[in-house]
Amino acid sequence: MKTTILFAATLLGTSLSFAACNNASGNNRNTTTVTENASEKSAKDGNTKIQVALLLDTSNSMDGLIEQAKSRLWNIVNTLTTLKYQGKTPDIEIGLYEYGNDGLSSQSNYIRQVTSLTTDLDLISEKLFSLRTNGGSEYCGAVIADATKQLSWGKDSANMKLIYIAGNEAFNQGGINYKEAISDALRNNIFVNTIFCGDAHEGVNTFWKDGADVGKGKYFNIDSNQSVQYIVTPYDVRISECNTKINTTYISYGTKGYEKKRNQEMQDQNAQGVSSANYAERAVSKSKAAYKNDSWDLVDKLKDDKEAIGKIKKEELPEELKNKSKDEIKVYVEKKSKEREAIQKEISELAKKRQDYIDNEAKKTKTQDDLGNAINTSIIAFAKIKGYTVEK
Repeated sequence: MKTTILFAATLLGTSLSFAACNNASGNNRNTTTVTENASEKSAKDGNTKIQVALLLDTSNSMDGLIEQAKSRLWNIVNTLTTLKYQGKTPDIEIGLYEYGNDGLSSQSNYIRQVTSLTTDLDLISEKLFSLRTNGGSEYCGAVIADATKQLSWGKDSANMKLIYIAGNEAFNQGGINYKEAISDALRNNIFVNTIFCGDAHEGVNTFWKDGADVGKGKYFNIDSNQSVQYIVTPYDVRISECNTKINTTYISYGTKGYEKKRNQEMQDQNAQGVSSANYAERAVSKSKAAYKNDSWDLVDKLKDDKEAIGKIKKEELPEELKNKSKDEIKVYVEKKSKEREAIQKEISELAKKRQDYIDNEAKKTKTQDDLGNAINTSIIAFAKIKGYTVEK
């Protein structure tokens, strides 16, 4: 089977027509008019979000594209975290689908929602690494329709929503017309971008560019079988060392706290297994506000709820805190919070130097577009048109 993968992203901002992006052919359900006042109100109220849904085809030939997704997850996250709107950092949520797998139900068009939109980035990584390929039929119209209808897209008028769908099967397969599905997405202010895995002209002939045109998005083409090219920097080792240190500042709580902390370590291992550069990218993500774990980490929980300690049962605390008083627990958590802030600051400073190094090295050699590069490039372009600033 040929491959298909879809990324859906919701960024936030002011009103925008994407017509300027419609001609991009890159190698490299009710519509609400978005007003500037509504956008300003959203930013003040802290309602802005970046929502990204990854919908991956897990048919037999999907392996290369899945590897690119694994390799670029944290890089895409870090690109999203550079976006600010009126000086504020939007929340980031990511969801995951798989489709095109013979192991899935034909009644569901071989589509399965793996996770809903969530801020739990470790969960996304876990599920992404667990995907397995198995034959299948890839229905672009059906997966776009499911992403539009089933995911909890932000309803605030300041939200901007982008869909990225990539693959190399004909775009018009299946019983759901892709033009109708995309038009439905557009009525919900969701803009569709397409990434064809193969020759650019073939993508045009198999309706991938038409999908982007209908969706007021951009059309790209990539080699999905190409390994992601990394630039190793002098800062990667120290950033990785900081990652080990920052993990000691997480204090698990709740019925799933221990399990979640263990998963954090497992996703470190998954990232490191891809490459040292990918491991550094993940560590950089931990220095960002987007990487938050208030559902299981006391440090993050207390940032959102100052009274959280008094609400947590003794049996839900880690062993080292079960026999401590509330005041003692608070002191302990505050200590870990300060430690984390110091480590995050160091990672952030190193990350800037690292990115400068990568940018300079990239100028020396021409790199071919991969899935992450295509998505990152278009996200930044759309964000700038929407009035976002990019802070590296």
